[in-house]
Amino acid sequence: MTTAFSRAWARIAALLPGREDLAQVGRNPRRDLLAGLTVAIVALPLALGFGVSSGLGAEAGLATAVVAGALAAVFGGSNLQVSGPTGAMTVVLVPIVGRYGPTGVLTVGLMAGVMLVGLAALRAGKYMQYVPAPVVEGFTLGIACVIGLQQIPNALGVPKPEGDRVLVVTWRAVEEFADSPNWTAVGFALAVAAVMLLGARWRPTVPFSILAVIAATIVAQLAHLDAAKPIGALPAGLPVPSLSFLDLGSLDSLLTSAVAVAALAALESLLSASVGDGMTVGQKHDPDRELFGQGLANIAAPLFGGVPATGAIARTAVNVRTGASSRLAALTHAAVLAVIVFAAAPLVSKIPLAALAGVLLATAIRMVEVGSLKAMAKATRSDALILVLTAVATLALDLVYAVIIGLVVASALALRAVAKQARFDQVPLDRGDHSAEEHALLAEHIVAYRIDGPLFFAAAHRFLLELTEVADVRVVILRMSRVSTMDATGALVLKDAVEKLNRRGILVLASGIRPGQRQVLDSVGALDLLGHEGREYATTPDAIRGARDHLETAGVLSAVAARPTEATSEEAVR
Repeated sequence: MTTAFSRAWARIAALLPGREDLAQVGRNPRRDLLAGLTVAIVALPLALGFGVSSGLGAEAGLATAVVAGALAAVFGGSNLQVSGPTGAMTVVLVPIVGRYGPTGVLTVGLMAGVMLVGLAALRAGKYMQYVPAPVVEGFTLGIACVIGLQQIPNALGVPKPEGDRVLVVTWRAVEEFADSPNWTAVGFALAVAAVMLLGARWRPTVPFSILAVIAATIVAQLAHLDAAKPIGALPAGLPVPSLSFLDLGSLDSLLTSAVAVAALAALESLLSASVGDGMTVGQKHDPDRELFGQGLANIAAPLFGGVPATGAIARTAVNVRTGASSRLAALTHAAVLAVIVFAAAPLVSKIPLAALAGVLLATAIRMVEVGSLKAMAKATRSDALILVLTAVATLALDLVYAVIIGLVVASALALRAVAKQARFDQVPLDRGDHSAEEHALLAEHIVAYRIDGPLFFAAAHRFLLELTEVADVRVVILRMSRVSTMDATGALVLKDAVEKLNRRGILVLASGIRPGQRQVLDSVGALDLLGHEGREYATTPDAIRGARDHLETAGVLSAVAARPTEATSEEAVR
């Protein structure tokens, strides 16, 4: 009992912040504070924009950035990760809002947070490494397309049409714009996006997003442009935490959505943390702690009216590029946004929605790494196919289905490639201590096959067809020392082939069975079949001697003495 409690406590303690985290914070606080301030400036329009896009409003985006950003910074597994509302999560949330309303989204976020904490306790973070790169690239490309399309209504200055499919909503928005054009909104959106994209190429370290938004807001106010619809009134501060949104009776109906949100939060957060590690030297995140921190963040955010959060790749990249070295930077980012919520809400409320749409359009464009896409497309046909399927599924279906489809197709293609590596070749008999005449006669009646590579479900039936088509011989020797892996299907196919050959009167001997393969062969009864009357041998020469003894017993080798010398010589040559 004491040992079990100690193990449980050790597992929990491993997920909590430690002395090393505190020591890291104190090493270069000035640089971390500056990095946090920079990230907050970049994150403000993104938090507002993603809050609006999710359907819960700009205040929900700010609450998420403050609450979730602070908790993930303290309890997460990365020193560099910056968390908050993201475009990928917005894509998942829009249909949930349409079906269950804002309270449904808050409940889903809470449930997803609990699931993430559970995944952390189960140490599931390490499985992120098994997601293939083409799936990630296709997933990112699809998200970028969806985020861009989601901004079309605000960029065109039209009310968001009804619908939960982004392509349908976009088309309806374009139709409405055609009937009543709003060129002021289009101008703001294009101007902000252009400033961000061109400015990033000119001065990458300057936060052009906030500068462009400020400029757009000033122009809209000074010129009294009513067509540039603003965000609207924002509360001056965070709401009092509450669970009033929680309806226990709706948990069953929201479970599937919560699983989707938790899966996306885990995937995007661990991917973002990996990207942050790759941009630095000496940094390495703890995936289980990262899931734990994101779980706590998503449990707390709904209490303040926030949407589900994840690690944000764009903000994490800005954090790293501006010199962050500890979690103090991400915590500073959350604190600065909290000050803005309390002190500048009236000013923030005047930002035009079209300007935020421009920010997100530029963000979507910058998410697309053309070089990575070209590399994946040129690598192999399989990689290109996986990338395209994942991107199309993200756009046409939803993110979770897209990842599942990508993983299934990638797994199927990988199995196909591995199965092709399996070889089943006839090999010549070793002469050993036999004379040329006897060796030639043995070769007439004995055939040896070497199995190379995996003998599993994806390759086993091809093996069965080849083996059972063996010509009319007396003995078949299976050399199995090079079988790399075997599953139950492979063992059953092997057993079936041996039984079919035995029914034809052909003796099957096996050599070189590895210890790791004996259990699976034994489980299906194949080991007993091969072991019957000493049909299993340690080495191939032993198996050949066993085959020779069988032929002598059958009276085949006695014909050697009766054959003419010339015929024997001709046989040896053959």
